[in-house]
Amino acid sequence: MSDPAITSKPAPLIRPDKDTFLAEENPFEAMMERFDHAAKVLNLDPGLYKVLRNPEKQIIVSVPIVRDSGEVEVYIGYRVLYNTSRGPAKGGIRFDLNVTLEEVKALAAWMTWKCALVNIPFGGAKGGVVCDPAALSMAELERITRRYTSGIIDTLGPDSDVPAPDVNTNERVMAWIMDTYSMHKRHTVTAVVTGKPVEMGGSLGRREATGRGCMFVTREALTKLGMALKGARIAVQGFGNVGSVAADLMAKEGATIVAVSDKSAGLHNPKGFDVPDLIKWVRERRQLAGYPKAEAISHEQLLTVDCDVLIPAATENVITRKNAPQIKAKIICEGANGPTTAAADKVLEDKGVFVIPDILANAGGVTVSYFEWVQDRGGYFWDEETVNRRLESIMVRSFNEVAAATEKFKVNTRIASYIVAVDRVAAMHRLRGMYA
Repeated sequence: MSDPAITSKPAPLIRPDKDTFLAEENPFEAMMERFDHAAKVLNLDPGLYKVLRNPEKQIIVSVPIVRDSGEVEVYIGYRVLYNTSRGPAKGGIRFDLNVTLEEVKALAAWMTWKCALVNIPFGGAKGGVVCDPAALSMAELERITRRYTSGIIDTLGPDSDVPAPDVNTNERVMAWIMDTYSMHKRHTVTAVVTGKPVEMGGSLGRREATGRGCMFVTREALTKLGMALKGARIAVQGFGNVGSVAADLMAKEGATIVAVSDKSAGLHNPKGFDVPDLIKWVRERRQLAGYPKAEAISHEQLLTVDCDVLIPAATENVITRKNAPQIKAKIICEGANGPTTAAADKVLEDKGVFVIPDILANAGGVTVSYFEWVQDRGGYFWDEETVNRRLESIMVRSFNEVAAATEKFKVNTRIASYIVAVDRVAAMHRLRGMYA
């Protein structure tokens, strides 16, 4: 923690409590409500507060392409660099109809705090294109990716802004971005993106990293509560890459996966799922719907199912003040970004639910992205055992730092996470000073 003698009077809290309902619907304001709380606890200097509350750069680009039909369509793309004081901007690119500038700003800020929390030398960024990938051919997706990349290329680079996969993007999209950037630079630049195919400079263990990180911090939280991962009952909302990997790894450690869901269905089996069989079903059919060895439940019911650990690993704002009182889990491990609203935090805290906040719980992905960036820049690649061992070390250390801050400042785990992260970013700004 920083020396309190360096700070001055408390930061002004811009958002009054009466605006909590607004925060539930606005992802940036929801994130900033937590930042405000941490800033107040840290007695953050008002000038530094203003700097950290505003993104460094917000880019909006038009993305025109010729569709397979010959028709010209123009999409909107965003890239937000929130803070780069600790190193190059780091953050995913998503393709989705619901992408907005406010959402991208919030996610870029989350990435800033997440990288600081696990103490890796990156700042935070995020990007996205407003489109429906399901309605686009592979060739059209490639054209969108390459034109969007060229639109933001001035910010990209291993020393400035390093994208990664996010919602509806994957290794192939990262390969297109890397190739487009490399063609502009006239030489191959593998370190410009992470989450690439292993064959072109990706890291072993990257695909499983976020789910594996969830497993590590869930294990630590259970231990802290006097429980064990073996025999723990787990419910997973969102059976995509993060949720399915977390479920599989936890089941291998002896946990019982009692409920899962995706967009197509919610499933409940109190005796526990055969997770490899479930993963095989989804791989073949691309959805959970129709799986015969379970009882169908609604998406809302999954969140309130009887379990020890709930892992929301889908989208933002699924745990709200409306359903939080019905949650039975003792631990919530936030595999997704922003699954719990600010208003729900208070309800969960009053219930005594141990929340592993998103900026810690799902930091495994960006941690192994950092490993990939390091390997690309060094031209020397690690075996998967080394990747996983170093990931575990960082996740466990970060969990313990958050636990210590929780006790020191008498706050919940989410605010403790923000305190650790914001303090690290603020310390860098104090040391660097103000360029004018």
